[in-house]
Order: sequence, then C-alpha cells, then structure tokens
Amino acid sequence: MSTQTPESPAPTTDQRRGTLRGVVDGVRSAQLSTSQKLMIFVLSMSLFGLSNIILEIIPDLSLGPVDVSVSYMVFVPLTIAALFSPFWAALGAPLGEIVFTDLLMGDFSGLAEVEGFLQMFLAVFIAGSLLRNPRSRVQIVLGAITLVLVDKVLSAIVDLSKVWIGVEDAEFVEGLPESMLALEIIGLGVDVLMSGILLGAIPALWLIPALHGKIEPLMGMRPRVPGEPIPGQAPASGVFVGFALLLSVASFGFAFLEAFDVSAGAFEPDYLDRFGDGFLLVSVLAIAVVLAGAIVLFRLSQRSKETADRS
Repeated sequence: MSTQTPESPAPTTDQRRGTLRGVVDGVRSAQLSTSQKLMIFVLSMSLFGLSNIILEIIPDLSLGPVDVSVSYMVFVPLTIAALFSPFWAALGAPLGEIVFTDLLMGDFSGLAEVEGFLQMFLAVFIAGSLLRNPRSRVQIVLGAITLVLVDKVLSAIVDLSKVWIGVEDAEFVEGLPESMLALEIIGLGVDVLMSGILLGAIPALWLIPALHGKIEPLMGMRPRVPGEPIPGQAPASGVFVGFALLLSVASFGFAFLEAFDVSAGAFEPDYLDRFGDGFLLVSVLAIAVVLAGAIVLFRLSQRSKETADRS
C-alpha cells in the first residue's frame, strides 16, 4: 500500500494573483474591451456636453455681490467614473465641454482650452478613483467634493499667478474684500456648495447606487465589487503624483498663452449672441448623432464578438 498523498490541483492564475482577470462569469469580463472603452468615452463626452448645454439656458444667480451660479454638473462624470472607468470618463468629459459647448457655439479659445481640459481630466480621474465602493455614501460625497477642489484649486492658482506675475490686473468685486486670495476662496466655497454638493453629491448619492448593478450588464460589464481593482483607476504611486504635477504645470503654461494674447486656433464667432439660445439645439442634435452612432457601433462590435466566441 502506498502512503503517498495525492497532489492537489495547481492553483489557477486568478487564484494566485488574488484578482479577477478575463471572463469572470462566462459572459462578462472584469477587463474592458476596446469597444467598451470607446463607449464609456463617448457616453461621458455626450452626457457632460449635454449637461453644460442645459446650464447655458439656466440664468446665472447672484446673492448680493457674490455670483452663485453652477459651474458644471459634477454628478454626471462622477457617476460614469464610479460605475465604469475613471480614466475613460475623465478623458471624455472635458472634451464634451470643448466640442459641444465651446466649439459648436463659436466660443473656442484655441490652445488656451487645453488648460481647462487638463484640469478637468485630473479632477474626474482622481475623484473617480477614490470611489472604490459605488454604494458607499461617504466615498460618493468625498469624490464629488474632491472633483471640484482639484479643478477649482488649480484654476485659482493660475488666476493668482497671473496677477502676482503682472500679466493680468486684479478684478475686484464691489462689496467684497479687495484681495484676490479672498475672492478666490469665496469663489471656491460657492463652487463646492453649488457644483460639488447641490449638483454633485446630492444627485450622485441617489443615482450611483440606483444604477449600480443595472446599467453595467448593458455594456457587457460585470458590476464593480468593492475591494477589486478598478478598470482605469489612478495608480497610488509616486509616478502618478509626478504625472499629475506635470499635467498641472502644463495647464498653467496653456493658461498663460491667453494672458499673452496668443490665441492659436481660436474660433469665436459667438453663435449664441448672433442666433440666440435656439442655436443650442445644434449641439443637442450633434450629441444625439454621436451617441446614436457610438451605440450602433458598440452593438455591432458586441455581436461580432459573441459570434466569434460561439464559433
């Protein structure tokens, strides 16, 4: 009689690495395919562009000398980043604002637009990566406020630098302290309240948990599970910190182009002033066409993949 014990089966790659890789339930994958990345990118670009168009028809509000208007709807890119991918959501959102709100409306500043693109990209990428559990209310509120803080603090540093260096004059508001720093702090507080909480955390607290587990299967994705790696998240490393600092410095450089009257690529016929708010329908139609085309291409790609898997 042999006393040798039978060898246990070798662990699979997934078990060794402790993370989910490839197809996880026979149909949906934890990794994103090219068509899924493109669909997330177009979805973020279209919906954030549409939200900015809606803000164009809402009159600006003021409370005494303080402007309390909404800069953007934070819950839109935050929801897409939380449910799908922070990177592709961050790449699409600022491009949607540039294409559908600035370029099509004839208010495009050329290379100076890169400043806003880089700052919003960093804001959505970092905020979305903080949301490791889509059903955590604390993380949703933290993500919404972080998104506004990253974008607006970088923008405030640019504005203060222009005044301190002397390329622009300080613009004070009657009734408020004659201090650029104080004005920037007041503006930051208003943006956190209006964009980060009122149109950021509050709608996101309902929307993200409501869509979690329901919308991802439509994209052929498995809903995010807390504790698992997030597709397209910001890496917690010194390399990423250096990358973020590099992008921030680059955004400052593009901001100074406008201060020095360098307007390469500017396109400013200002269609809204010439044709009125009805011209916004052009952007809405463009968004519908782009989104419909992306959905058709995505469905064709999914069917082609399913056919290849069955054969």
